[in-house]
Amino acid sequence: MRRSLTFTLLTGIATLASAQQQPPRGPAPVDPALAAREAAQRAAADKLPDAAGSGPFKAIKEVDPTLANHVVYRPATIPASRKLGMIVWGNGGCREDGASARQHLGELASHGYVVIAPGTILSGPGAPPPQPEKQGLFVQTTTADVLAGLDWALAENKRRGSRYFGRIDPALVGVAGHSCGGLQAIQAAADPRIRAVIVHNSGVFADGSNPIRGMTIDKSALTKFHTPVLYVLGGSSDVAYPNGTDDFRKIAHVPAMLLNLNVGHGGTFREPGGGAVAQVSAKWFEWQLRGDKAAARTFTGPNCGVCTDPKWTVERKGIS
Repeated sequence: MRRSLTFTLLTGIATLASAQQQPPRGPAPVDPALAAREAAQRAAADKLPDAAGSGPFKAIKEVDPTLANHVVYRPATIPASRKLGMIVWGNGGCREDGASARQHLGELASHGYVVIAPGTILSGPGAPPPQPEKQGLFVQTTTADVLAGLDWALAENKRRGSRYFGRIDPALVGVAGHSCGGLQAIQAAADPRIRAVIVHNSGVFADGSNPIRGMTIDKSALTKFHTPVLYVLGGSSDVAYPNGTDDFRKIAHVPAMLLNLNVGHGGTFREPGGGAVAQVSAKWFEWQLRGDKAAARTFTGPNCGVCTDPKWTVERKGIS
């Protein structure tokens, strides 16, 4: 079942995180209670309705017949008041469930973005019955799949007859991803069309360590960032905490911010509306892509929004 992949992924990422601190000693143990709690949380999250979002534009989730193997989140009514931005997403585990972060992605879409995740709807409303998962740590989607969503949206922006014709601003493009999908986001961030980046509960493995079959990346990928980057981690209990923290320490050529919220590796993706992480993510994109001054105050200044919120731990480089 889907929970088997979650268990496998937790095992693999825990191994990767510990590899930065000591020589590998085989698979890291996973607490059965943690795995059971994870499965229960996933089952509860699957029962939630899709998020319409808290932004000015009610969001919907759909599969567009002109875009194979992707899930689209967008304003239900394309606004005439301003052009849409674009965000492409890497799924947790590099899985093919384009609805795995549907609460979070619906929230982003409600702020005037077309948000595209690779894969199909495999959880939540509209999902088929769960199927047995293949065992092992491997990718089901690739960075090329993530960027294919961007290619499609920009082509639709130019296609007469498309609902998106002339409605997308190609200068407003961001990328984000969770866990293994965060590694895809790091790779995709090298694309010159990308103008904003968020890496959730992820980080590049110690150089030479690529135990996820189909995912090859090393610390040199960090040098290809050409925009400010936000890392959002789940505190010291997040198995990606060592990797993500090490990434932040190594980034020296672009502004970078590291936020920690004590929620572990799963973030707040399963909370209604994507929880606190979705709110902060929407503001990052609004600041970085649209230059929104109110959103900027969440991250800038000595009394920035996350700086004065006791839930968050904040580190900044090149952002004041």
